[in-house]
Amino acid sequence: MKNRRPLISLARRELAARADAKDAEILGRFFKTGPGEYGAGDRFRGIRVPILRQIARQISDLPLPDTLRLLESPYHEDRMLALLVWITQYQHGDEPGRNRLHEAYLGHTRCINNWDLVDLSAPGIAGAWALSHGTRRLLLLSRSHSLWERRLSIVATHAFIRARRFGPTLAIARRLLHDPEDLLHKATGWMLREVGKRDAAVLRGFLGRHAAIMPRTMLRYAIERFQQPERQHWMATGKKPDPGNQRYT
Repeated sequence: MKNRRPLISLARRELAARADAKDAEILGRFFKTGPGEYGAGDRFRGIRVPILRQIARQISDLPLPDTLRLLESPYHEDRMLALLVWITQYQHGDEPGRNRLHEAYLGHTRCINNWDLVDLSAPGIAGAWALSHGTRRLLLLSRSHSLWERRLSIVATHAFIRARRFGPTLAIARRLLHDPEDLLHKATGWMLREVGKRDAAVLRGFLGRHAAIMPRTMLRYAIERFQQPERQHWMATGKKPDPGNQRYT
């Protein structure tokens, strides 16, 4: 059995050693960390995702209290590393362990505070749990005041889409049709497109009922895989952009 006590020390040494100030500056701009932007105040070490995955494999047995320490870090990469460990532990855990991870995950959504962290972790933890236990928690999150919890609610349904169970995605997409955030429009359109990849008729049925009120970004993402004539048809059917409202541009 591995000696798990040094794993948090190993994680911190690797994070410090792999930091790159130039990449940190690039990532800070990419993830919109300036004043008033959606990632305002976040801090980066400058470590790319493939390296974080390598570190995660080295510390896959990291105990829950130590992953929580990483998840509560001010550094974006530390939080991503914690989530990578949790995804692996959820996949290989027993039912009590999965329940503990799920509760810890939803109890720390304030730390899952950018789109890449949400998109990385939501299907494999919140979505996987909901597949076995129902969608009530996801439906509650879809009404959250937090942009990231709402995004989590729709992206988590990717787990259902992979299982060809499209109802949860469609239900939450309906709840988000009037959401003011472009990042939600993109995520919802993406999940609808994933539905269409598996069953185009289901997507067309949703569009037939809702295209006229869908934000333009959501609609564009949803129909991306259709042929151009059909895309033109749905865009002509869809909601026209309001010149005074940049949400739909």
